[in-house]
Amino acid sequence: MFESLFADGRQPVIGMVHLPALPGAPKYDGDRETILETAERDARRLAAGGVDAIMVENFGDAPFYPDDVPKHVVASMTRATRAVVEVTDVPVGVNVLRNDADAALSVAAAAGGDFVRVNIHTGARVTDQGVIDGSAHETMRLRERLDADVAVLADHDVKHSAPIAARGFSAESVADGVERGLADAVVVSGSGTGHETERSDLKHAVDRRDANDLDTPILVGSGVTADTVGDILELADGVVVGTALKEDGDVGNPVSEARVRELVEAARP
Repeated sequence: MFESLFADGRQPVIGMVHLPALPGAPKYDGDRETILETAERDARRLAAGGVDAIMVENFGDAPFYPDDVPKHVVASMTRATRAVVEVTDVPVGVNVLRNDADAALSVAAAAGGDFVRVNIHTGARVTDQGVIDGSAHETMRLRERLDADVAVLADHDVKHSAPIAARGFSAESVADGVERGLADAVVVSGSGTGHETERSDLKHAVDRRDANDLDTPILVGSGVTADTVGDILELADGVVVGTALKEDGDVGNPVSEARVRELVEAARP
């Protein structure tokens, strides 16, 4: 179902459902039902506003586990993702922060999701959780074992992190993530949540993709607004949007259906 998002030259807008702190997280307020109500409300507003897909993320769980969340997080994510699947008819994805690809795949497979985002799929990055290694070799084998029709969106030069080696953004890691990591799509983002993605970084990723004769979609994963989405889609194949779709453009606020419509319309002039 993920591949259909790009059919006939479509450039999908993927909206974010940022979950509140889940049980076990320091900011959890003790109300499980509110988590589900929040997820369903934001999902309905995203779908009504015209997004092509929705991604569910445990955004409120800071400080994040590096790459192996406890079982109760997997359970909560599965329940919330299933709630989103049940109230919408668009493809649904999962991102388990900070980088638990196994959990994301398992949640998506169990809840009826269509794709996952993996922040560090290949290589290694220095993050606020320490050094995190990509585990594409495990992720892609797990997908086969689960027999899951779930696409993997792999970040390149992911936000809130820095490379260990001096190769930097000019590295062949775009091709590595696809040719060696078998990612189904690449996500390019800015330095942090809501931060603009540098056009030069996006162009580099597209150039590396094209130079390696790949047809893998490249999406922009941060800093997209109604004012910038048109220019971004001159290069990118799609966008993942969170902050700009919230009331007053504040990432901590509920999704605004009006802001969703505005951005979706700007993406399809």
